[in-house]
Amino acid sequence: MNSKKYNKVAVGGTFDKFHDGHKKLLSTAFEIADNVEIGVTSDAFGGLKGDIDSCTIRMKNLKSFFRDYSNFIIVPLDDPYGTTIYDSDFDAIVVSEETEPTAVEINKIRVSKGMDPIDIVVVSFVLAYDGTPISSTRIRRGEIDKNGEVIS
Repeated sequence: MNSKKYNKVAVGGTFDKFHDGHKKLLSTAFEIADNVEIGVTSDAFGGLKGDIDSCTIRMKNLKSFFRDYSNFIIVPLDDPYGTTIYDSDFDAIVVSEETEPTAVEINKIRVSKGMDPIDIVVVSFVLAYDGTPISSTRIRRGEIDKNGEVIS
C-alpha cells in the first residue's frame, strides 16, 4: 500500500454493478488523498461496454457509498482521460491493473502539454471465490455476485 498522502487524486471507471473491486479501488483513493475526484463514464462513453446502469444511477450509488465523506466530487467522463490531462492540480491517479496503461497514456499527454506527470497507484484485483477477478461483466453475466460469490 502506498503510504504517501496526496492533495488531489483522480480515480475513474464505469462503476456499474458496484462491487468489492470498486470498493477497494475507491477506498484506496480516499486513504491516500485529501481530495478525490471520481470520474464516472458517461452514458455515451460507458455504453460502449454494453448493457449498463445509467450514469445517473451509477453516480447515485457512489454518492450513497461515500455519504460519510465530504472530500470528493463526482464528474462524468466522456473519454478515458477526464480532467487529468487539463488540471495540473492532480498529484496521483488510482487505477486497477487493467487500467494502468491508460494512466501511463495520461502521463504522456500531461508531459507533452508541459505538465508534471502524476504518480500512478495500482490497486490489485479483488478475486472472486473462484480465483478470477470480480468484474461488472461477470456480474452482468450472472457468474458471480457483487461480493464474488459464485452463482450456481
